[in-house]
Amino acid sequence: MTTPRTITRPNLGLVVGLTLAALAGALIGTSLTGDVPVPGVTEPGVLVRFGLPVVRVLLDVSSLVTVGLSLLPMLLGFDRPKQTEPVLDTARRAAVISSAAWAVTALLSLVFAAADLRPGEFPTVGTIVEYISSIGAGQALVISAVIALVYLGFAVLALRHGEKVPAELRIVLSVFGLLPIPVTGHASNFGLAWGGHGLTMVSMELHVMGAAGWTGGLLAVGVLVLANRSLLARALPKFSRLATICLIAVGVTGLVNAVITLAETPGVSVWTGLFVTHYGWIVIGKILCFAALGLLGANIRFRLMPLVVQHQRMPALVGWFTFEIAVMGLAYGLAVVLTRAPVV
Repeated sequence: MTTPRTITRPNLGLVVGLTLAALAGALIGTSLTGDVPVPGVTEPGVLVRFGLPVVRVLLDVSSLVTVGLSLLPMLLGFDRPKQTEPVLDTARRAAVISSAAWAVTALLSLVFAAADLRPGEFPTVGTIVEYISSIGAGQALVISAVIALVYLGFAVLALRHGEKVPAELRIVLSVFGLLPIPVTGHASNFGLAWGGHGLTMVSMELHVMGAAGWTGGLLAVGVLVLANRSLLARALPKFSRLATICLIAVGVTGLVNAVITLAETPGVSVWTGLFVTHYGWIVIGKILCFAALGLLGANIRFRLMPLVVQHQRMPALVGWFTFEIAVMGLAYGLAVVLTRAPVV
């Protein structure tokens, strides 16, 4: 007699919540950093001004979802395939969608960025190629899109061959695809002053990797594992250890990045820049999000996780996950604007 296959019901509301919160953060940040119109200078239209951060948010969400889905096999383990395979099969299917969305949004970001470079002109193939050839951010988006497509190829293979396609390979690819874009923002402007693109570049990359592992891992566990008490008892302790490392990395590197950016801006001190510039206001918003995430994470780890390990049913856990993911989304949205915000 064939054992009926367990049906995994993903909690897609968490993905929607993350996306909406990130979009809200990006729109708030964009409104805060609005430039004063300069006579005779063509400004990007509303569609480009707000469309670019929106597409960048969708790029970030799809990439971190891909990272989280790649991490999930390591969090669940491989010693109970009958129990974990239905969940991992769903994760592999979702990874095909998320990596495809990652590639598409990276290419859309190129279109909006080219339009932002040439305000008042409709972006053509020529202007997009010019943007890619002359601007580092354009080259980074191309690299990110290519890596997303490579990941997509392995994700399709994983659908057919399962975990014979190593989870480690998918993790490395997904994380590697995150790295080109962040260093084309403020980090590229100030890296030379700190040792040839040394400290700021490393700090920014660690910040991005930590945030993606933390957010993507929590999202994957919340969407695909939260309803299964047995699997949650296996995955949550492993994720909690990973999240602690990520939290420390994100906090330290975020502080380093902000201090260097403010300190290296002519006419701006760290303290005054934090409170009187648009850039500083967004940094404060991220600090508040980080503090809230630390408290939420501590609540889950020290108060709720012991009950999870005992396989106890906790309806409130969904609410705590939702709240933490929403705050993460808000922080991601602010971060999208922060990388492009002038220190004024």
